Amino acid sequence: MDKLLKLIEEDATLTTEQLALMLSMEADEVKSTIDRYESEGVILGRKTIIDWDKTDSETINAIIEVKVTPQRDRGFDRIAEKIYNYPEVKSLYLMSSGGFDFTLLIEGKTMREVALFVTQKLAPIESVTATATHFVLRKYKDKGVIYGANETDERGNE
Repeated sequence: MDKLLKLIEEDATLTTEQLALMLSMEADEVKSTIDRYESEGVILGRKTIIDWDKTDSETINAIIEVKVTPQRDRGFDRIAEKIYNYPEVKSLYLMSSGGFDFTLLIEGKTMREVALFVTQKLAPIESVTATATHFVLRKYKDKGVIYGANETDERGNE
């Protein structure tokens, strides 16, 4: 069923009937498989990718690297739980090498809001020893989707 998961990941709008046709399966079988994946936690959610730069919404994304001291008997899990429960945190990854342990993707309305998150919420966490904040200036590709592909001006220049 890896093919089913890949199809859903690429396009969550595909109907059960479309998936069944693409996989040479019965629609009921596809639906029950999807239901099982959802109940087992294999499918965690379905998201739409939006180019917020083409809307009136003002948001800023930042990538934050965080160095921590792992906690006895809990390693990184308890610290990760504290961090990922903040609504500003959109993604959190434990890294295997480099100078930092966690990489976060956060979202705020302004650079100041992001800075306040780092200084007032993230940095004071007991095990956090260092942070580095990188503001995202422009997205070119996210989750496999290219932003603004083949945009040309009125002269035909890219």
